[in-house]
Amino acid sequence: MKQTNYHLFDFMDFAPDLQKDEALWKAYAPTKIEERDGDIILTIPYQKQLHQEDMAPDKSVPQQSYHLIIRAYKPNILRLFTTMTDDEMVESDDMLLFSPELKRLPLHLQGSVCCDIIATDGKKVATIDLSSPKLDHWSDLLPAPQPAPFITFYPDGDETKGIALSDDHFSPPRYDALPLGYVTTPQAERATISFKCAPDECFVGTGERFRKMDLSGQTFQLKNQDGQGVNNRRCYKNIPFYMSSRMYGCFYHTSDYCKLSLADHSTRSVQFMCDRATLDVFLIGGQSPEEILRSYRMLTGFPQMPPLWSFGIWMSRMTYFSADEVNDICDRLRSEHYPCDVIHLDTGWFRTDWLCEWKFNPERFPGPKAFVQRLKENGFRVSLWQLPYVAAGAEQLSEAKENHYISQPATTPDGSPSGDSSSSSNFSALDYAGTIDFTYPKAVDWYKQSLLKPLLDMGVTCIKTDFGENIHMDHHYHASMPERLNNIYALLYQRAAYEVTKEVTGDGIVWARSAWAGCQRYPLHWGGDSASSWDGLAGSLKGGLHFGLSGFAFWSHDVPGFHSIPDFMNSPLDENVYVRWTQFGVFSSHIRYHGTCKREPWHYPAIAPIVKKWWKLRYRLLPYIVEQSEQCTKSGYPMVRALIFHHPHDRQCWHIDDEYYFGSEFLVCPVMSSDNRRDIYLPEGLWVNFFTGERLEGGRWYYNVEVPLDQMPVFVRPDALIKMYPDEVDCTDQMDLGKAITIEITKDYQGI
Repeated sequence: MKQTNYHLFDFMDFAPDLQKDEALWKAYAPTKIEERDGDIILTIPYQKQLHQEDMAPDKSVPQQSYHLIIRAYKPNILRLFTTMTDDEMVESDDMLLFSPELKRLPLHLQGSVCCDIIATDGKKVATIDLSSPKLDHWSDLLPAPQPAPFITFYPDGDETKGIALSDDHFSPPRYDALPLGYVTTPQAERATISFKCAPDECFVGTGERFRKMDLSGQTFQLKNQDGQGVNNRRCYKNIPFYMSSRMYGCFYHTSDYCKLSLADHSTRSVQFMCDRATLDVFLIGGQSPEEILRSYRMLTGFPQMPPLWSFGIWMSRMTYFSADEVNDICDRLRSEHYPCDVIHLDTGWFRTDWLCEWKFNPERFPGPKAFVQRLKENGFRVSLWQLPYVAAGAEQLSEAKENHYISQPATTPDGSPSGDSSSSSNFSALDYAGTIDFTYPKAVDWYKQSLLKPLLDMGVTCIKTDFGENIHMDHHYHASMPERLNNIYALLYQRAAYEVTKEVTGDGIVWARSAWAGCQRYPLHWGGDSASSWDGLAGSLKGGLHFGLSGFAFWSHDVPGFHSIPDFMNSPLDENVYVRWTQFGVFSSHIRYHGTCKREPWHYPAIAPIVKKWWKLRYRLLPYIVEQSEQCTKSGYPMVRALIFHHPHDRQCWHIDDEYYFGSEFLVCPVMSSDNRRDIYLPEGLWVNFFTGERLEGGRWYYNVEVPLDQMPVFVRPDALIKMYPDEVDCTDQMDLGKAITIEITKDYQGI
């Protein structure tokens, strides 16, 4: 549908011809405020609006009133909850996993006309302004504005950065945002909430967003779908959370399809709309991005620590088709001393490519247990691809259908299938007959015990939980409507694979593509199907930075991009892209080579020595990476982190998306163009080139810096302490982290 540039149609999704039977209800000023069990309860009346483009109250219809609950938690969290659908306010579900550190903070009221909400620790956390607006009346040309709830929130008690509901309009009939509102139709309901924003305010987060650092001026559909690349609006990992440069975060607790406008439909407002008429909003205060994200993790769960071997090199291709092929590659990696820890088998280990049956092809992979064990004895863990759909030709289909382990097609009144129930991948023409129903405990147990456990028992150490962004939308599921399940499906899917993997192997890990709030508990995630190109590289980093600003600690990407261009499967790689992406991968939490054509470095002899040098550096850095990763599991930090984590008051850093911190010590500046040059911004202070020892003053740009292909600009601070491994190894099995040495960046440091 074409945009109209009007709020009612483009944001609230009303039909522009106004022919649909739907009604908008606007919040008015609260009529009652009371304390109840430590919460503040506001009675908010809503007035139905006339069914027209300009808003005006329909006074022929009585107002409807609903409660807005305000609840506080320590540290620095305010919760706003209202529902028009009788949903319950809960403190534990699939998304919410409250930390023991999170404590209810009882609230009480103070004052009358300007009613303050005070927490038991003495902080003012909100103000409700019930005063009459000041007027100097001289004209009746336009109607008076409709009443509104004027409420300002201070989640951390800082009254200099209040978060106010936004009653945003040009004139009383022409609204650009509603403070609170909802929509009724015969079929469905939806609700909205808006907050005021400042003219220079910046926004980050919202998931693995392949956009520039500052997201202001954009509207996002928070609806998981196959991203099909890393340079478009589609998103594998939507997270209903954003963070503002005014140092607050906002988490919308929902799995429903929703929409978020960050100073887009109106530059005065941040607006959220949910396809269900329930709003459950957590406002998170803090003095730094890390503090805000630590509180977000207190709500939704902290990341778990991946095993040591996972931080080594992963080798893969789409795909290896036989045990002999895999053995030849692994033997060559060892004989030529390319350090590597994981061999990943993608779509080709089944009886038929893409026909996921969770069993090795007996002709091409005879004796799979011995095959896996041989690799493990040689220092290679085995990772296996699969997806959460059962194909029409799979041997498990009858069992899955009969026991309702997979979604069931919707039917018409005469019992015939309703709509098109197929679901196919980007690459396969297979008919996927159903989605594994992780809302059904018996299906979860079947997936864990019958499909994954036999593979894990034979020595497989990781399951690639691919796909999961889309489910069969015209099917029935045991405990959810498909529209409510689609976004959170990733969490249910990955949790099942993570739990059985940890139970059998002792190592908690998956390799996942889709995500929603809470998935950070089950590492790790990678960036999907990027193009092997400079724009694919740049888009991947943008996505990773926003993902790290959305609560996730661990994130990877396909080196050197997943697919070729212009021929998706067959165009040869650009060797410069291969090297530059390798350098980026070495300074990422995890590094995996994967894609549609040859990825093993010896196929590119001109650059293979450079690649091997960087791989060896990766293994030397593992003590530092492990140390920093452990810190990330206890804090709000990701491993790949935007500059604003350490420089939130540097306005430049809110706009830089091609540099990042790797852990707390390394400032990394990947080269992302063929001319071997880039501009470098160094924040305030003194910086030391990690590789050369050169010292540079920060607080300025260095333009058009030449960087030879075998180098990458990486900086540390004077006096930094970097743990490194002193010996060359072929895999992490050969490492004793107790032997790590510490490199101190002294005034005499000349580089490594």
